Amino acid sequence: MTEELRDRLQRALGGAYTLEQELGGGGMSRVFVARENALGREVVVKILPTDVAGVSVERFKREIMTAARLQHPHIVPLLNAGEVDGVPYFTMPFVKGEGLRQRLRSHGALETSEAVRLMRDVASALAYAHKEGVVHRDIKPDNVLLSGGSATVTDFGVAKALRDAAAAPSGDGALTQMGIALGTPMYMAPEQAAADPGVDHRADLYSFGVMAYEMLAGQPPFIAPTAENLAYQHLSVAPRSVTELRPSVPSSVAEAVRRALAKSPADRFSTVAQFAEALSRGESAPAAPPVTPAPAAAPL
Repeated sequence: MTEELRDRLQRALGGAYTLEQELGGGGMSRVFVARENALGREVVVKILPTDVAGVSVERFKREIMTAARLQHPHIVPLLNAGEVDGVPYFTMPFVKGEGLRQRLRSHGALETSEAVRLMRDVASALAYAHKEGVVHRDIKPDNVLLSGGSATVTDFGVAKALRDAAAAPSGDGALTQMGIALGTPMYMAPEQAAADPGVDHRADLYSFGVMAYEMLAGQPPFIAPTAENLAYQHLSVAPRSVTELRPSVPSSVAEAVRRALAKSPADRFSTVAQFAEALSRGESAPAAPPVTPAPAAAPL
């Protein structure tokens, strides 16, 4: 995509917004900062990949407005939605700070106390959304913003809106292939990887568990060169304990993450709030003592 897309987007926005700069780290989407001229505030405009051209934009807008009703201190609200030549875009407030993805890249694993504190913020956002009947479906560090010492979650409802907008005669095969409608492969719950139509809020809990593992261990539980291999690992491979990679993490925190990563939704916590409670209890527990190997027997 070239500068032509920016020009087309500006025309679609009309006089309500003035595009100022493009942000990096938007994945397959293009992300711009714009000024809302009426109120003089900065907003983010995210335009989805051109691959999704042809989805029902009206259906996408209806679904995105369902998520836009969410009002919570740890949720970045959606403001509006539109289209550029059949490609959806949406707007949300600009949050000054850094993304969790950037923090992990620059600092590696977080201190346990900081990780648990930020996870409590994310859990609070997810618990509220789930009570309102909204499942995120794409929890990952790229969708968590850090500002003022707290975490906020962005892109609520986007994955579902895109999936439902593609549930037209053309089907959603292209979206599934790109990992947009069903989630991001590295953070995808087993039931999402298996294309289970009964995916519910416990898929968010699994993805949150993957992200929690990465925050504590400095790397996700599964790493693979292809989406297919990642899906296989999510479905069939047990992750190493967090404490194997970082012994300073309390064993009860590691156990809470392990349960969140259970292959079967029934074996996970019932709610994100339960996961958050287990993390908080475990944070004050001592780390597991290092295992000292037994001395070798003296030869006879």
